Parts: sequence; structure tokens; C-alpha cells
Amino acid sequence: MSSLTLAVRDSATMLRRNLLHARRYPSLTLNLLLTPIMLLLLFVYIFGDTMSAGIGGGPDRSAYIAYVVPGLLLMTIGSTVIGTAVSVSNDMTEGIIARFRTMAIHRPSVLVGHVVGSVLQSVASVILVGAVAVAIGFRSTDATALEWLAAFGLLVLFALALTWIAVGMGLVSPNAEAASNNAMPLILLPLLSSAFTPVESMPGWFQPVAEYQPFTPAIETLRGLLLGTGIGHNGWLAVAWCLGLAVLGYFWSTSKFNRDPK
Repeated sequence: MSSLTLAVRDSATMLRRNLLHARRYPSLTLNLLLTPIMLLLLFVYIFGDTMSAGIGGGPDRSAYIAYVVPGLLLMTIGSTVIGTAVSVSNDMTEGIIARFRTMAIHRPSVLVGHVVGSVLQSVASVILVGAVAVAIGFRSTDATALEWLAAFGLLVLFALALTWIAVGMGLVSPNAEAASNNAMPLILLPLLSSAFTPVESMPGWFQPVAEYQPFTPAIETLRGLLLGTGIGHNGWLAVAWCLGLAVLGYFWSTSKFNRDPK
């Protein structure tokens, strides 16, 4: 068989292995998934009326549901990939990687299996959170089919970028607990973005923190696509952030993984 065929075969095997692990041990994914769902219900039903009035949407919470859902969809991706960092760290510390190094398999397929499996889990998690959002009143009636397709593409690209970063975090962590802590910024950064309140409503000294980070342009782009409104320059910024993080995470992860153990 050609080297490409072997790479695809081994990557598919590693993907199947990671999906089986996720199915057999769903508690980690479910625990991470509960965070964005609980935040969605909290902000909509507890703060929704007040926050909706604050963004000029009237006395009911419908305007705030439309505002907050895009940010929580991206926050869901950040939550899901924390599980990837933990899974990679477990593989590195429990000896299975040492076993893989002695086998005649395509070496990068181990990371490819983690990355593809994580992206698939992220998409499934986003669909679940999106279903909860629709159930409590979120509607995207003004978006065209092309905008829906672009929104899906952005979610997949964002998941790919964060997954490579999470893989790198897992590789440099000495244990699963450290991997979970190292990856925690991926769920904290959305709290410091435009996910819940507009950037212009924040204190002046804090606005640069919220504006110049990867989540804010991605949230604004997804919000514009789902609601059928303009996205301005945020679309290019979001894609640039995604590509930059994906490339950085890829080279960081592969360099750490290919380094011979001491």
C-alpha cells in the first residue's frame, strides 16, 4: 500500500479509538457541555429581560436570546476541547504512546485521530446546545442558506483551531489535572469577550482586552451570519485568528509529539 493509504488507514483507526473512548466515558464530555447550557439558561431566564433592555431590545428576553446564543455556541467548542487536552495528556502519561512508537503505524495518525475526533465532538456539542437554544426561543429567520453554510464553516474552522491548541496543551501537561487547568482559558476567554455584553458597554480600560482576542471577532461574525446582519471586518479577523491558531497549534503539537522521550 502507498504511504498515503497507510496514513489514511491508521488515522481512521486512531479516530475510531478516540470515538470509542468518548462513548465509553461520556462523563467528561457531558460535564464540560453542561457549562454553556447552564449559562444559556441562566442568562436567558434570570438576566434575559434586564439584559435585553440594556442592549435596546425591549422589555422581553427575545432580543437577548438572539444576542447571546452565538457566543455560547463558540464557548461550547472551548468547553469540548478541554476534554481533548485531558485525553491527550492521559495517552502521554499512561504508556500507550510508548507502545505506539514501537509499532509500524503512521506516527502523525495518533494526533490526527485526536483532532478529527475532537472536531466531530465539538460539532455534535454545538448542535445539542443549538437545539436547546431553539427550544427556548432562538430564531434565525433572516439568515440565508449561504450564511448558514458560512456559519457552519466558521464553527468547524474554529473547532479545528482550538483543538490543535488543546492538543499542544495536553502534550506539555504532566497529568490530566494539569491539562484541564492549562486548557481552562479556552472557556474563560468567552467570558471576557462580546459573548454576553457589547464591547462598547464595558469600561474603557477593559475594552481592548475584549476586542483584541480570538473569540470576539468570531462571535461577531457568527452573530451576523445567524441573524442576517452585517459582519464588517470581523469575518476576515475571525478567519485570520482561526488559521493562525491552527498553524501555531499544529507545529507546537507535532514538534512536542515527535520529540523523543527522555
